[in-house]
Amino acid sequence: MLSTSEIMYTSVLLIVIFIINYFAKRGVKKFTLLRQMEINRKKIIFKLIHLVEYIVIAIGLAIIWGIDMKQFSVFMSSVLAVLGVGFFAQWSLLSNLTASVILFFSHPLRLGDRIRILDKDFDWTGRVIDITGFYLFMKTDDNRNLTIPNYLVLQKGIEILENETPE
Repeated sequence: MLSTSEIMYTSVLLIVIFIINYFAKRGVKKFTLLRQMEINRKKIIFKLIHLVEYIVIAIGLAIIWGIDMKQFSVFMSSVLAVLGVGFFAQWSLLSNLTASVILFFSHPLRLGDRIRILDKDFDWTGRVIDITGFYLFMKTDDNRNLTIPNYLVLQKGIEILENETPE
């Protein structure tokens, strides 16, 4: 049975997480308004914030409720081993999510921009249709629809030719 101190610590943890969540969402909203970003890009960042929150809550609750750390560490190492094998098999998942966050916060690329992806083998010039957590969707000048992984966009480099909306 839970003691009053465990209930109190759990309540404090949840309140702190909700406060951090509030300020993080507020900061992301201000950032997206300042940079005039599309709402879908904001949703991706919110999902990543929620994922981190759930992980912190799970670890915090495990510590507060006094779960045996030896058993917990065996459980966590098993989970991490399975995730490691999964990410090794699909390493691009992690790199695409990371590239998505980098594109969101520190790249001037926006929806509607006409861009050229700098590649010696291909001439990819066109308009950005959408940027998701994993892919950049682009309609080329010769009317092809391209789906380019976000990590590849960062690796190749981008030249922004024109913006749809004036700054």
